[in-house]
Formats: sequence, structure tokens, C-alpha cells
Amino acid sequence: MSTNKDFISIKALEDGVNVIGLTRGSNTKFHHSEKLDKGEVMIAQFTDHTSAVKIRGKASILTSNGEIESDSKK
Repeated sequence: MSTNKDFISIKALEDGVNVIGLTRGSNTKFHHSEKLDKGEVMIAQFTDHTSAVKIRGKASILTSNGEIESDSKK
């Protein structure tokens, strides 16, 4: 397994931000979920098993391609 995988940082800007990891392969499935409260930060890495991350709620997301802010879930 390569250790040179892309990663992202997610900072919750409100309570209850959901971060959901999605699997690779022909049948994409949820495989991991975390809930962040305001101010909490999570570092996520793309791996042989994780191909995408879904973020629900207001959060700041920093990637190697730049920064983006998601909208509130309310």
C-alpha cells in the first residue's frame, strides 16, 4: 500500500457536521462515518478503500487543490 495518498482536512463550522467515507469499486458504499462539532478538525486520507468523502453541514475543507466551504445542512 502506498503511503503517498492525498488527504484533506475538514474543520466543522457548526455542530453536527457529518463526514462520510465512500468505498472504491464497481459498487460504491458508505464505509465510515464521523460527526464533528463546531471547531473540531478531522484529517482524512484517500486510500485503496476510500475513493470519496461526503460532507454534510457547514465546514471548511482544505485539499491540495485549494480550500472550499460547504453550506449549512439547515
